[in-house]
Amino acid sequence: MDRKDLQALSKIRLREAKALLSSGLYDGAYYLAGYAVECALKACIAKTTRRHEFPDKSRVEASYTHKLASLVRLADLEGARLERVKTDEVFRKYWDVVAAWTEESRYHTWSSENAGKLYQAASDRYHGVIGWIKLHW
Repeated sequence: MDRKDLQALSKIRLREAKALLSSGLYDGAYYLAGYAVECALKACIAKTTRRHEFPDKSRVEASYTHKLASLVRLADLEGARLERVKTDEVFRKYWDVVAAWTEESRYHTWSSENAGKLYQAASDRYHGVIGWIKLHW
């Protein structure tokens, strides 16, 4: 799997989340919206891997996490994220919603409100987290 695959997967998972949300399937919508963010961040990590470079083992192993805050750091985006939250209050609120997502969310039930908030936080055209990530992938 390469960067383009991860970018495409992020877009697909976001579309799937929207379809599930529209169908009243909130649990899956919530999980897939967060997973779309995860895939987008992993695309950024893939971008930082240089061709023909033998990658650092600890960095590679750390990349196989589902923790969004860790992925932001691995993608070298923490500074950019902090700058964005200073200048964009809506993005800051959206980031807080997205940062609450975990891989374990697939084992929980989610309300339409929770699923809708996460989807909006991930996908909002002007302030959404995935839109911001796309600036770096």
